[in-house]
Amino acid sequence: MTLTSLAVRRFAPDGPPAGPPVLLLHGFASDGPTDWISTGWPSALTAAGRPVLVPDLPGHGSSPALADTTPKAIAEELAAAVGHVSDVDVVGYSLGARLAWELPAVLPVRRLVLGGLSPHEPFGAVDVEAALAFAAGGRLPADPLTAAIARMITAPGRDPAALARCIEGLRREPFAPEAGALTVPTRFVAGRDDPVSQGIETLVPLVPGSDLLTVPGDHGGALRGAPFRTAALAFLTTP
Repeated sequence: MTLTSLAVRRFAPDGPPAGPPVLLLHGFASDGPTDWISTGWPSALTAAGRPVLVPDLPGHGSSPALADTTPKAIAEELAAAVGHVSDVDVVGYSLGARLAWELPAVLPVRRLVLGGLSPHEPFGAVDVEAALAFAAGGRLPADPLTAAIARMITAPGRDPAALARCIEGLRREPFAPEAGALTVPTRFVAGRDDPVSQGIETLVPLVPGSDLLTVPGDHGGALRGAPFRTAALAFLTTP
């Protein structure tokens, strides 16, 4: 059995499984309980007969940071966390969606739901040193993006150094989606008022047979709202 350092919460349906496990990947500076468990995803999926896996990404929640935090390295760690399966469905949000893009290369992914995904590398312009300086008691960075990240990595319960390392790894492999790189059935979901996923419609032509649904809410509101969960469940339960 392959070992993984990630903290993974596992939920089983009451009866026989009605489909493959569903892997839920949370966003940056969050964790599995905040994005998924508190919003009712495992209970909805297990009620539909699906086993559920909810990891904390490296450097987030109860998972330690990795030495290598590039997307490909994290994808390999997630594959180890899932273990040996014949199929798995994946729902990712924001950073989780970015990482989910890499998973079909290392896991037998059957279907993907990618919510709140930026079509560009969101961390490319972040001044990591300035964000860490704020975490150490310095001034809030003047750059609005870096200031937002600085506030995120210093929120209660967060590990600023581990999250900064995550950003640095993502910057080493910036998101540059290409046509044909993703071939599994995919549903994109974006909040109607979400600036992070602005331009997500440009990803649909890159993935054969994919679609895009718009749901109410901004970046956080779309994640917490029932329409996103409904859209994902409908897609994952399609024969």
